[in-house]
Parts: sequence; structure tokens; C-alpha cells
Amino acid sequence: MRTVTATTAAVTAALAAGAASVAAGRLASDAALKAPPGRPLPTEPRLTVHGTAAGQITLTRHLASLRPGRYGLAGDGSHAVVGPVLPGDRHPADAVVRRLEGVTHGTLAPGDKAWLTPNLYVGNPGTALGLRYADVQIPGELGALPGWFLPGPRATWIIAVHGLGATREHALNLMALLHRLEFPLLALAYRGDAGAPRPPGGLRHFGETEWHDLESAVHYAVEHGARRVVLLGWSTGATMALRTAARSDLRDHISGLVLDSPVLDWRTTVRALAAARRTPGALLPLAVRAAQGRTGLDAARPGAQDRLDVPALVFHGPADTVAPWRLSRRFADAHPRLVALHTVPQAPHGAMWNAAPDRYEEALRRFLTPLA
Repeated sequence: MRTVTATTAAVTAALAAGAASVAAGRLASDAALKAPPGRPLPTEPRLTVHGTAAGQITLTRHLASLRPGRYGLAGDGSHAVVGPVLPGDRHPADAVVRRLEGVTHGTLAPGDKAWLTPNLYVGNPGTALGLRYADVQIPGELGALPGWFLPGPRATWIIAVHGLGATREHALNLMALLHRLEFPLLALAYRGDAGAPRPPGGLRHFGETEWHDLESAVHYAVEHGARRVVLLGWSTGATMALRTAARSDLRDHISGLVLDSPVLDWRTTVRALAAARRTPGALLPLAVRAAQGRTGLDAARPGAQDRLDVPALVFHGPADTVAPWRLSRRFADAHPRLVALHTVPQAPHGAMWNAAPDRYEEALRRFLTPLA
């Protein structure tokens, strides 16, 4: 009897431990599968505001607050634009002083928590940039998809699509440039975004299902006069662009790709986001398996293994902790005649433009000019 009781207890304990591990894996995978649009990814630290003065702001000293370039600074109910770290000896030992270019809305007070974001602008193309645009509705696989359309005289349209933790406001960073270059631009909101259909199960699929929404945007562009289309994507939006260019029935209309911080292996991104939530290393494989089980993603086909038939410009850098830069290097090496890799040092995920706007825009201009 004692043997049976002990065996039963051991089996019960093993089952409970297994169930706990499964639950922990599911919870860890939420960092990637349920990343809310417009909220920071867990890799992005919250910084403390220590003070503001005329044209400057003091933030917690951190690798993030020392990044080069220009960023949005978002808090709960506030948004500001911060420029580079200021030179000189004005920095306290535990803080960093950056240029404060302006407060878009809300207030910044000592003790407030905020995080750096790629979004320099908030709102819409009219309120943020003074550009003429139209709100459009694009028929999609799951329902109508909201979009911003900015007209231009060229026959080549740019379709911009954001990635993890972002919204279509991300495209505002490049709208002034693309407007000057006279490209029509369509900035897309897709499944899971505000005003767009909810994805099945409420989960994101790293572009593996979302690319159908981008394909719908290509259909819309062609039906409204586009002769050619360039797909511009950040993060998982870049994955969507790759999938669309390879698999869409309209791929012959796609003349080029611009890929910023592309997610080329969903497994590494799941691990990175789960680890940023302080998931123990032993549970990271469970997070990957949970993501696979919940989404149906193919673990044997984790990366961008589709063919590539059009030129692609890739912006990426070694400081990206969400989507490894080495995979973009490998991608470029595998397609030397089609892929140009523009390396951006010290830039976080999805913020290659922020770290070096002038160099980014010049590379983008040179890439787009022959595709117009």
C-alpha cells in the first residue's frame, strides 16, 4: 500500500510540474504573441525623468539613454521628442542629459517613468506633419483594414507596414522624405491594430498570417492606379513584406523591398522577448514550443526561406536584441546581387532611422530612385 501511495504521489507531482511548465511557457510566449501595439517591448527599459530645463532633459543613465540619434520619449499620458546626448560635463554620475526638442502632449516631471520609442511623431499625417492625406478602408481577409493614403504623382506606390510593439504611426518618420520624393504612400493598419479585425485567438503570428493583409493592400494599390509597389516594413512588418513578395499572386507588381530590423527567425525573437521578461533560461525552449503550439508556426521553417526575386535594402545593426543582426548578414550574403545591407550601429530594434536619420534617408533615396 505504501508503494502504491508513493507512486501515486510521484506521478501527481510530475503531472503538476509538467502542467506548471506548460503554463509558464505559455505565459512567457505572451511577450511576443500578445505584444500590444503602441506599447514598449519588454526589451525596452523604463527610464526615470530626473529633471528638465530649457532645451534639455535628464534621464537615468542606461545604455538606452546613451543611444545616438533622435527618439520619441513616451510616458503614461505624455510624449516628447529628445535629441542627442549633450556634450560637456553637465551629466550627473547616475544620469544622462539629452536635448529636449519639444513636448508633444502631457507633461514631464521629476520621477516620471518613460521609455524611448522610434515614434518621433504621434497623431496622423495631417496633425503631425501638415501633409494632405485620406483615411481609406482596404478590404482584407478578416475585414476592413484602416490605412492612411498620401497621394503623389509617381506610378510606384510605397506601402508601409509596422512591426512588433508599434502602430502605423511608425511610418510618420519617413513620410516627409517620401512626400518630397513624390511617391504615393499607403500606411497600413492590420489585424490586431486599433480599428482593424482581431486576429484568430488574439495572437500575432510573426507575419506568417499577417502577410495576407499586406497582400490586400497591394491589391488596393493596383486597383487604384499603382503600376509598381515597393513594400517598406519594420520588424515583423519586414517579414510580411518578404512573404508577400514571394507568395502573392500580385508579386509581379512588387519592384522592391525595404526591410528595417527584419524578424528572420521567429524562434530567436520569442526567446529574446521571453528572456527580457526575466523568464529563466531553462524555460525559454518551453516558450518557443508554446508559441509554436498556439500559432501553428513551423519550427522546421523558422526563417525567411522564400525565394527573393526583387532588390531589397536592409537596415539593421548589431545592437538589436529582438531580431539578431547576424541573420540579416546571412540573408544578404545569400542574395549578393539583390540585397544591400546598411549597417546601423547602436540602434535598437525598429529604430535604425532614429540612430542616423541623414544616412538612412540618403540610402533610402538612392535605393528608391531607380525603382520609381
